[in-house]
Amino acid sequence: MTRFALTLEFDGGPFMGLQRQAHGPSIQQAVEEAAGAVTGERITLHSAGRTDAGVHALAMRSHLETAKSIAPFRLMEAINAHLRPAPVAVLACEEKPDNWHARFSCIGRAYEYRIANRRAPLTLERGRAWQVARPLDADAMHRAAQALVGRHDFTTFRSAHCQANDPVKTLDRLSVRREGDVVAIEAEARSFLHHQVRSMVGCLALVGLGRWREEQVGEALAARDRQALGLNAPPEGLYFVRALYPDDPG
Repeated sequence: MTRFALTLEFDGGPFMGLQRQAHGPSIQQAVEEAAGAVTGERITLHSAGRTDAGVHALAMRSHLETAKSIAPFRLMEAINAHLRPAPVAVLACEEKPDNWHARFSCIGRAYEYRIANRRAPLTLERGRAWQVARPLDADAMHRAAQALVGRHDFTTFRSAHCQANDPVKTLDRLSVRREGDVVAIEAEARSFLHHQVRSMVGCLALVGLGRWREEQVGEALAARDRQALGLNAPPEGLYFVRALYPDDPG
């Protein structure tokens, strides 16, 4: 058996999420079926993270194993051919040793959340950004975000359906920047709780709108209570952008 690492890009709009679901299509199912058609085998896909319905990925790392003798480039091209017209693509494919695991070998994950801060209806970014019509103060959002950086109990920012054993996580970076009409929030950590990024973004948006004081983000964190959450941002603005591994160059 040969283990292949895949880098996936996908539009999460038509899917119920990355992980296989009994009640609708998933990215995992689409890739497994495409790879199965190429190899003639039952394929299982493992990924660095999970994404909810409507969440996108620019570079999700995943892996699969096959007994078929095939070059990585040929496998990538063949899987992509079978994925069409689904909005999922394999951007890169390489052989990995048997002890490399897309999820368990991962030492860092990065997400970006995009807010389209404009009144005009979205055209090109419809379904790929959260539209907020009222002006946002991105500088205030960035200042407020720094209260969340570090090791904390993130119970306030955790979904009621989160399956993690421990709500304590270390957030390595949380930054907010404006690029024209887009406010982008970047989050980096070894791992995240279910809905953590979307919940943090929702509260930062309240700061940007002037509905929360900057200090209220830290106060919500200290409350360690989901009832203290101000707002959970919708899924369509969230992107999985990067997974980090010990063997990555540089």
